[in-house]
Amino acid sequence: MALKNKIIIITAPSGAGKTSITRYLMKTFPQLAFSVSAATREARGMEKDGVDYHFMSEKKFNEKIQNNEFIEWEMVYQGKYYGTLRSELEKIWGEGKIPVLDIDVKGAIHVKQQFPESALTIFIDPPSVDELKIRLESRGTETKEAIAARVNKATYEISFKNNFDKRIVNDQLQRACAEAEGIVKEFINL
Repeated sequence: MALKNKIIIITAPSGAGKTSITRYLMKTFPQLAFSVSAATREARGMEKDGVDYHFMSEKKFNEKIQNNEFIEWEMVYQGKYYGTLRSELEKIWGEGKIPVLDIDVKGAIHVKQQFPESALTIFIDPPSVDELKIRLESRGTETKEAIAARVNKATYEISFKNNFDKRIVNDQLQRACAEAEGIVKEFINL
């Protein structure tokens, strides 16, 4: 199978370590390119448009939905839309690289349905919901209510973990990164 047809999808509940593992894989494999998602939320801190996300208004996002420009999109939180632009994947394939999608569980399932033969899905599982709650609290970036909402959503998302090609329990980040590296190495036939 040609590299240009492949996709790697990393998904997990918020706080499970998906972003850390994705960053590790991006540094390890020059064949990979991060697929920048579209989002309707405001940029946070040092985030840059086109690097961290393609930030856009809800109106523009909805126009892109109507024009079938997303391979997947979700309203992840009330009024906050996230999605993967078809043009982003085509750009990465055009560079001869494999896109890596760091997306939510529902989005990952939708992409896998569209690319059943060429997509690798990896679910990052927290050691427990209690540990996930501790990780979210330690960030110090959200209210108790927001954390409770994320923990409830995480419990729901964890119920889908058997829908993915591979599952990694992130109880120790270095070990989880090494496991992800082995899975990706096999997928890209190194």
